[in-house]
Amino acid sequence: MGRLFGTDGVRGVAGRDLTATLALELSIAAARVLAAGIEGRRPKAVVGRDPRASGEFLEAAVVAGLASTGVDVVRVGVLPTPAVAFLTGVLDADFGVMLSASHNPAPDNGIKFFARGGHKLEDALEDEIEGLLDVPSTPAVGTAVGRVTDADDGAERYIEHVLASAPHSLAGLKVVVDCAHGASSLVAPEVLRRAGAEVIAIGDEPDGHNINDGCGSTHLEVLQETVRLHGADAGIANDGDADRCLAVDAGGNVVDGDHILAILASEAKEEGRLAGDTLVVTVMSNLGLKLAMEREGIAVVETAVGDRYVLEEMRRGGFSLGGEQSGHVILLDHATTGDGVLTGLHLLAAMAHRKQGLAELAKVMTRLPQVLINVPDVDKARAADSEELWEAVREAEKELGGTGRVLIRPSGTEPKVRVMVEAPEQAQATAVAERLAGVVRSALG
Repeated sequence: MGRLFGTDGVRGVAGRDLTATLALELSIAAARVLAAGIEGRRPKAVVGRDPRASGEFLEAAVVAGLASTGVDVVRVGVLPTPAVAFLTGVLDADFGVMLSASHNPAPDNGIKFFARGGHKLEDALEDEIEGLLDVPSTPAVGTAVGRVTDADDGAERYIEHVLASAPHSLAGLKVVVDCAHGASSLVAPEVLRRAGAEVIAIGDEPDGHNINDGCGSTHLEVLQETVRLHGADAGIANDGDADRCLAVDAGGNVVDGDHILAILASEAKEEGRLAGDTLVVTVMSNLGLKLAMEREGIAVVETAVGDRYVLEEMRRGGFSLGGEQSGHVILLDHATTGDGVLTGLHLLAAMAHRKQGLAELAKVMTRLPQVLINVPDVDKARAADSEELWEAVREAEKELGGTGRVLIRPSGTEPKVRVMVEAPEQAQATAVAERLAGVVRSALG
């Protein structure tokens, strides 16, 4: 059995992989680690969730586990992941818990923890939590048990916080926002309206089962159509827990995380807000982004895949902007994690400030042809040791020379291996990626 924690917490099909029992045991173990050493008072934890139906029973299990160990619990209800991280900090909680499977389909769910201040846990802490799952603990009794309260003002506090970060008004912009029937359904449209934009909201009617279903950042077709239909200036798409943001321009063309990062980095550098004139990205970012940043006089630092690793590097180096091609963008001056609502606000503010359309702003970088193939139902744990696979990778890299690159990465949250190839021409990138995907299937299937 592999490591329980993936790149973004513990995920699985709710009720099968992620059971109420596991949620209870994880919360007890987390409390033992994250509340260790606290004396003279009960520890406090913030718990939030996205609107998945399974979040209701999983939240109950987590709250029960925490309170049974003597942790006071503040439930903040359905809110974006970055809102839970923010509230963990402002409510002076010792740690936070978010129940969400982000962009995954509705049957899935997940549990992720935040340390004091709203920061994602380091691997060592997750390993410590996992190591305590089978270790018996002594429950709190009597007056030592934790109390459970609800924070009804969590959404408003988060909205006000995001709005306070806006560098420019959005007055004059017409915007479509797709909330993925997820956690941002209330807050994202409200933030953009209060910032001055005319807002058309879609995917804003969650019923517990329609999250990410043909909408949001993983399904941009409806957003593209709606932007064109209403003659909007841009469209913003969140995923289920709103920790990521993708966009489309007035013509319905996709503006991915790399383009968003390029726009925000250029804007921040021009205004003197880009710490160290440096952008932090992962190895999955397009080579075109690095070339564009070189032209802008902006250094690029690369990390492993996962916004947690981007954040660790940002904190280590004192940098203010980083993120992933997938749309996880971290504006560290205002958030401790990827925040799709915040990112959308700042992207639109750049449009308003420069008085340019999103298509024009996106020209700051030229994307090299990139092909990403997800190979499902393979033994991803064997990828690192497969000589057959890595010999094929070496041959592909030799073929591409210095004009492209290959990246093979087991998914941190799903049973699949990702094959990414960049090349000067689309046909070459596709051919090499398909060939390597075939090797992954044969070697790891």
